[in-house]
Amino acid sequence: MTCRILVVNSNTTDTVTVRIARAAEAALPPGCSIEAVSAPFGLPLIVTRADWSVAGPATVAALAARRGQFDAAVVACFGDPGVEAARELFDVPVVGISEAAFHAACMLGRRFGIVSFTAALKPMFVDCLEHAGLAGRCAGFRMGPAFTGDPGQVAEERRDMILQLCRESIEQDGAEVVILAGGPLAGLAPLLAPDVQAPLVDGTAAGVRLAAALAGLAPTRRAHRPRPLSGYEPELTRLYAGEGG
Repeated sequence: MTCRILVVNSNTTDTVTVRIARAAEAALPPGCSIEAVSAPFGLPLIVTRADWSVAGPATVAALAARRGQFDAAVVACFGDPGVEAARELFDVPVVGISEAAFHAACMLGRRFGIVSFTAALKPMFVDCLEHAGLAGRCAGFRMGPAFTGDPGQVAEERRDMILQLCRESIEQDGAEVVILAGGPLAGLAPLLAPDVQAPLVDGTAAGVRLAAALAGLAPTRRAHRPRPLSGYEPELTRLYAGEGG
């Protein structure tokens, strides 16, 4: 199988994009390739609902800039900003890492825990769970305090804390599977796995695997009514207008 997968980091921090790219490459099925890109505008870290709203147009703009150059896409931001809009606008599968992680976890155990580096993300994660219809499968959240450092270094700086939170999720919340939530934690799951007594799910890895599988199903494009769009990136404006790439 040959499949070109575009992986979009919905924030503007290139060090996070490098981390995501490494995790994506490690998960690639044979014959597939990836390109990982940062959002062309927006925020260095997506934390709040307001951030998520800003990140949606930035994510779709990144996809539009490479239209025709990929067979499937992964939005590597927990919260999946712009995913549903992209599914209406593109004729290839678009997968969000939170959705991919939730469904992968459901197939690995009955109840999953969600672990991340800051509790500020929880409201957005709750929204995602409810939207996916999987809130009942979640054993709970274990998250760290506020974070104001380099998003590209949070996995290293909070590695010990994340490991402890994973153990608490299993031992105290009854999680049978633990999701490490957030693009900045991409690639951390295999490093912690030997010290955790339950499967760990990396959303980036799950997203890449699922995107590659969906690319072979030849999905049908949804009807999109072209309309004029102003004030956005030229590629996004042409995409929304239904013009060629």
